[in-house]
Formats: sequence, C-alpha cells, structure tokens
Amino acid sequence: MDRRELAEFLRTRRERITPADVGLPAGQRRRTPGLRREEVAQLAYISTEYYTRLEQARGPRPSREVLAQLARALRLSDAERDHLHHLAGTPQGPPPGPSREVRQSIVDLLHRLPQAAAFVLSATYEVIAWNDLAAALMEDFSALSRRDRNVVRRAFLQQPGGGRRLYGVSDADEFARTAAQHLRAAAARYPDDPELTELIAELVDGSEEFARLWAAHEVTARPTLCKTFDHPLVGPVTVDCDVLDITDRDQRVVIYTAAPGSPSEAALRLLSVIGTQRMDVAR
Repeated sequence: MDRRELAEFLRTRRERITPADVGLPAGQRRRTPGLRREEVAQLAYISTEYYTRLEQARGPRPSREVLAQLARALRLSDAERDHLHHLAGTPQGPPPGPSREVRQSIVDLLHRLPQAAAFVLSATYEVIAWNDLAAALMEDFSALSRRDRNVVRRAFLQQPGGGRRLYGVSDADEFARTAAQHLRAAAARYPDDPELTELIAELVDGSEEFARLWAAHEVTARPTLCKTFDHPLVGPVTVDCDVLDITDRDQRVVIYTAAPGSPSEAALRLLSVIGTQRMDVAR
C-alpha cells in the first residue's frame, strides 16, 4: 500500500468535485476547492476521522468495500478506480456492474457519422451515448431519465401506441428475444449488480413475454442485419444494422445506415434536418 500516493490521489480527486456535482449546497464560507473531507466521508458512508487519516497518509489499508464507496463518492472513472485499488494494494475483484463510461473517442466517432444513426448500448441495454440522427430516428434521449433510456424496459413494459412497438421497428419481437438472451448472459457476468437485478425483477414481474423468455435460459442470439422503422414523420425507413463490440467496456456501438440512393437514405437526410422537433406529432 502506497499511503502517500493514495493520500495525494484522494485529495486531488476530492478537490475537483464541486458541491453542486453531488447535490450539496455550496455554503458561504467554503475555503477549500471542491468538497470538504467530511462531505466525502458522508457520501462514502465512512467516518470523517477515517477519511482524514487516509488523506494524511496515516490510515490503515482500506477494504474493497470502502474503496468501492470512495470510488462512487469521488465519481472515479474506470481507470481511476483501478488506480485507486492499485495504490491501496487491494486488487480489484470482478466489476460490480456494467460500465456506463463511454470513451471520448467513441463519442467523437458517433458525431463523425452524420449520415448514420449511431448510439452506444451498455450491457443492460441502456442508451449511454448517441448522435443527432439516432435521436431523430428513435427519440430524443437527452429528454429522458436514465431509467427511460433503457430500450429493454421500453420494449417490454411500455404499452405500444397505435400498434407501434419500440419505435415501430420491424423486428421488435426478435429484438425482445435477443435482449432477453443478452440480459441472461449479463446477469451471469454481473451477479452482484443491484441495478441489473432490479431491472430483471421488474421485467419478470411486469411482462409475461419477458418472463417466458427468461425462463428459457437461452444465451445465443442471432444478429439482425436489416430492419425497418415506421417513423411518425417520414414513414418507413429501412436500414442496415451493424454492431461493433467494445469488449473492454462490455458495450456495443449500433450503427444504422440506409442503402445509397434509396428512399430510406432520403428519409434519413430529411430527419437530419428535422432533428427531434415535433416528434410528438402523429402521422
């Protein structure tokens, strides 16, 4: 355990976070940059004295549980979390849950594909990054909560309006089967993730279809190479579907493109102009 380096690392991570970042009032007599030590301790559910000793390079070796709580309180990235465990001399165990941090290079890639609708899915099917055309083709994800950005929850638990399930996509039923199989595999990789456990329980309780698929214990899914969206403004949009795996983050980049010169390509171009405006207008 490198106490001095650990102390410096904790201090620098603490000082970069503002009270507003974690929902705390700034107050009028704040002299230290970032959070106070007692605020970090409160967020990490440890005593102020213990945290202070860690920052003063006097503390005992923290447990994995304490390190996990500090990582959450200090909003550490995956790389920073690994570094924290390394400094503490406590090798990190299996990841507690799917990563939601998208590499900046992937975010940049999405926005360099103006003629493609592209987005990133976590291992639990949460949309965690997207470009403008994906928002126009599907929905404005920026206007949704984290919970509502989960497309599996949308596919199984949200009642379709006007017979349009999951954005009116042609393979909605096949997607549902594939998603259930992927979630079964994800549950084996992240058995201790409370969000994933809660999501599966919610789906089993709220959807007879999901409960039936879940009980089948299938984990092999066939890729969908082409699908058609029934868009409320521009009509049918047929796209090729390509999926790129980001193995180190357990994420997938989904890219929808239309055949050159096709009516669907023209529809995507129109959507790139329309954007997410008036998405609530029925056709």
